[in-house]
Amino acid sequence: MSEDPESVSARLARGVTPDSLLHTGGSDNASAEDLVLASGRDLTPQNLEWAQRRLAREGRAAIEKQLP
Repeated sequence: MSEDPESVSARLARGVTPDSLLHTGGSDNASAEDLVLASGRDLTPQNLEWAQRRLAREGRAAIEKQLP
């Protein structure tokens, strides 16, 4: 069941990411941006560096720890 764009926009305006935009899967390569967003942090250069280090250290498990 897909969400209409209006409800997605309304949720995003309130700062809530819809489930349809949060995803994880074994075949996806998580990016540093994915990890920053999954952890609830702002996309800043410092947070992206943190995420890159964590992904290098933990691999895919880093994002799996954030999203059940």
